[in-house]
Amino acid sequence: MSLAPGDLDENGLVIGIPPERFRSVAMPLLFDHLDAQCEGTVAVNRQARIVWMSEKYARKIGIDDPQRVLGREIEEVLPASRLREVVDSGEPSLLDLMPFGDEHFVVTRIPLRDDGGRVVGALGYVLFDRARHLKPLMEKYGRLQARLAETERALLQARRARYTIAQFIGTSPAAGEIKRQARRAAQLDAAVLIRGETGTGKELLAQGIHNLSARANGPFVAVNMAAIPDNLIEAELFGTAPGAYTGADRKARVGKFELANGGTLFLDEIGDLSLPLQVKLLRVLQEQQVEPLGANQVRALDVRVITATHVDLESRIREGSFRSDLYYRLNVLALRVPSLRERRADIRALVEYLLDDIAARSGQRPQEITDDGLALLEVQPWPGNVRQLRNLLERAQLGNGLLDSQTLIELLGETQSPHALVPLRDAAPHVAADPAPGPRLDSERIEPLSASLAQAEREAIIAALRACAGNRRQAASRLGISRASLYAKLQQHAIAR
Repeated sequence: MSLAPGDLDENGLVIGIPPERFRSVAMPLLFDHLDAQCEGTVAVNRQARIVWMSEKYARKIGIDDPQRVLGREIEEVLPASRLREVVDSGEPSLLDLMPFGDEHFVVTRIPLRDDGGRVVGALGYVLFDRARHLKPLMEKYGRLQARLAETERALLQARRARYTIAQFIGTSPAAGEIKRQARRAAQLDAAVLIRGETGTGKELLAQGIHNLSARANGPFVAVNMAAIPDNLIEAELFGTAPGAYTGADRKARVGKFELANGGTLFLDEIGDLSLPLQVKLLRVLQEQQVEPLGANQVRALDVRVITATHVDLESRIREGSFRSDLYYRLNVLALRVPSLRERRADIRALVEYLLDDIAARSGQRPQEITDDGLALLEVQPWPGNVRQLRNLLERAQLGNGLLDSQTLIELLGETQSPHALVPLRDAAPHVAADPAPGPRLDSERIEPLSASLAQAEREAIIAALRACAGNRRQAASRLGISRASLYAKLQQHAIAR
């Protein structure tokens, strides 16, 4: 049987009641129902001060008398409360999770309005005992939280510097000096310019400086300027606002400067940066602020910048292709990484380390190298330095048997031009201006190879000193080694002035 307007339903409500009358009757019922079903209720005024709290809510948070908290700001009593946001925005928060100690409770927040529609406060309900009905949602929330934490840990690990200064292999005077300078640079929070030929280990030293600095717990972000097209470098370094240009992502893109905030940004091949971008980079370094492409606001930064290059920046400045003011900003601390030719004494240790590392990565047994094979490697010019040496040994790992001089000559012939290959028989004479004859070898007296090489090296040094009238700087240059290396060899071979 249908009911006509004006009749009462089973709950006593008049069918067809005017909206104003319905609200006046229904709202108290709704409030009483929510208060009975939930674990607590709290109300705040326009200033987010507590104006009412149910006894259940008070007991839940350990308050004996709810009257004692009236008039206090909600955050003083509930630090995780977001009722102030509801008051300020006028928007409800119908379902949220709020931490209570080690637990998360389901809460609902709604704004309170007067007859004119103005927000005068907010009301919050804690649906603690109803959380079990949301078990699937809570489990999914927990899984998402765990995945997020794992992703954040993975990202942080990916932005960690892997190498330390100690991993710059070598005990030669040249290697020792560059490591000393790198450790000193790590103690100063200033810009560093690392110079050196390709493949000498510039990024390894940059990572080592970061890992030894006060920023070691922050991110280490590396960018190879030569590997990014000019039209993308600005977005890569400084980031972009949503839809900054045609084809751009609708979401904002974080630039490398912001990713490195609190840590170190390593800009490799800085000499390849175009002039317009040099101006923008200089401004970022001076102001320690970045403005993403297409954005209208700047963001503060705390980033240490380490740069590297293999080109002659001074020549670029004279040519007008590199700004002098940027050069001075980057060149606060200058490090020059020695080439492999300047630290030939380290080649044996490098070969041993690289063979072990290559074997570990490939899962194979490390290759063994003969003394004549090592002697051959020690006299090569190595234009690609340690990177070229590693490439050669990786190719050797694919073969079988010992790495002797003949095998290495074949591999060297594949990786560099034949005229750049130095045969073992030419090891000592090719560096001296007036080389003395080498040790006499015949069938009756065979010297160990190491002794023969040491004797040849000694005589080559003496010949170079004679040709340069005793000038050690010139002799070191003629021999293709640093002065520090020459001094060490003079002591090693007991060569007096």
